[in-house]
Amino acid sequence: MIRIVEVGPRDGLQNEARTIPTEDKVAFVDALSKAGLQEIEAGAFVSPEWVPQLADSGEVFRRIHRAPGVTYSALVPNERGLDRALEARADKIAVFTAASETFNQKNINCSIAESLRRFAPVLDRARSLKLPVRGYVSTAFWCPYEGKVPPEKARDVVVALVDAGVEEVSIGDTIGKATAAEVRDLLSRVLPLLGSVRPAMHFHDTYGQAIENVLESWRAGIRTFDCSVGGIGGCPYAPGAPGNVGTEAVVRALRDAGATVDVDLTALEGARRTAFAALGRNS
Repeated sequence: MIRIVEVGPRDGLQNEARTIPTEDKVAFVDALSKAGLQEIEAGAFVSPEWVPQLADSGEVFRRIHRAPGVTYSALVPNERGLDRALEARADKIAVFTAASETFNQKNINCSIAESLRRFAPVLDRARSLKLPVRGYVSTAFWCPYEGKVPPEKARDVVVALVDAGVEEVSIGDTIGKATAAEVRDLLSRVLPLLGSVRPAMHFHDTYGQAIENVLESWRAGIRTFDCSVGGIGGCPYAPGAPGNVGTEAVVRALRDAGATVDVDLTALEGARRTAFAALGRNS
């Protein structure tokens, strides 16, 4: 069974120039909640100076209608972010780092090693509260500043997150430049080292290779994929990363390949229309 993590409300909206009203974000999450998704990343508790589009994440969490069986998760950078996530009753949190030192400095103003030290107390508190934690590894294949990232470097960062105690690790092709061969190579190095930690893949479709990379990951044994309905999104610190792989496209491609994906495409289409209306785009 394929597990889809819908990242549209967070990764999808964080790079938008247009200010999205809170009520539109709530409507977007509520529409996604009708699609049978197992997890929706509904916001991020980061500094509004970093990502102003997500400054109202607490209010979004308070106002959404939570569907039974759906995990509503949030990105947090530090203990202050964790406090806000707990106040908003997030079901799960995600910490984040990168496989590229330059990207990490641009994104969160610290080294990879410093980022791991920074969220260690977050993981400790989350464990004490039995709150699930995901770890993101951005630029696992290519970096907009450093170019190709050596696979052994990405492997080492993934292992560091596993050692830190995350329950799930999401490996990201942040600028959408990875090839199927690169995906296969990295996964062959990483998967044997994960133990009980669940792997996920997070692809962008900048160069039109995301669907093939999803299928290559599925063939390698990956069963969790991060997607954004309508392909919306990008990273404000990754020039050239215009959009995530579309949830609808991933569902169709995996079903065509023989995978079971228990998601309602009609409901996803409704969520896409809701998001596009808020963004002022043609549906």
